[in-house]
Amino acid sequence: MKDIKQEKEFLIQLMDMLEQQMGPHTEIVLHDLKKDYATTIVDIRNGHVTGRKVGGTGSNLGLEVLQGTVKDGNRFNYVTRLKDNRMLRSSSLYIKDDDGNLIGCLCVNTDITESIKLENYLKEINQYDINSADKQEIFVTEVNQLLEYLLQEGQKLVGKPACVMNREEKLQFLKYLNDKGAFLITKSGERIQSFLGISKYTMYTYLDIIKKEEAGSKTK
Repeated sequence: MKDIKQEKEFLIQLMDMLEQQMGPHTEIVLHDLKKDYATTIVDIRNGHVTGRKVGGTGSNLGLEVLQGTVKDGNRFNYVTRLKDNRMLRSSSLYIKDDDGNLIGCLCVNTDITESIKLENYLKEINQYDINSADKQEIFVTEVNQLLEYLLQEGQKLVGKPACVMNREEKLQFLKYLNDKGAFLITKSGERIQSFLGISKYTMYTYLDIIKKEEAGSKTK
């Protein structure tokens, strides 16, 4: 392929399909990058989304690709904001000729402004944000899986592997397990001792220290 015109029939069919599939809130644009950049748009559907029409120009991102500032211009599912604060979810696919030179670009821009408003409304109604959930509930098929999960979470809390924890870090680790109810699991003590590399005596000594510190804090 040497230029966009050679594949224009196929590209028009592709744009027809995308237009009918995506609906009126999605703009589909075909650029001929062999033309002057001021007039690269050779076909556009739902141009009301950005206010452009055939004979119009490309965006600043297209200029960067042509300039060579951006080596791989293809970008999929990125979000941009228009001057009137409407939000678009966009994808850009650059077309090259047989010699690897840029000759065109197919862009898809979906106006997601209203869906973002709906999303914010639902968050207000539900009063819930998955990123700020207070608790994570873990479902397992066998209780020892739950113990192993707590061991790994305790290790994450301390920030280092159990094998290199010092005394204070092991106390922190055991306090976490105790607070989470890990010792209520039958024979959990044996697994915890093995995980920390300490004796049964040491573990219970640490647990006594933790209980005394908790009792002391309650009396203050």
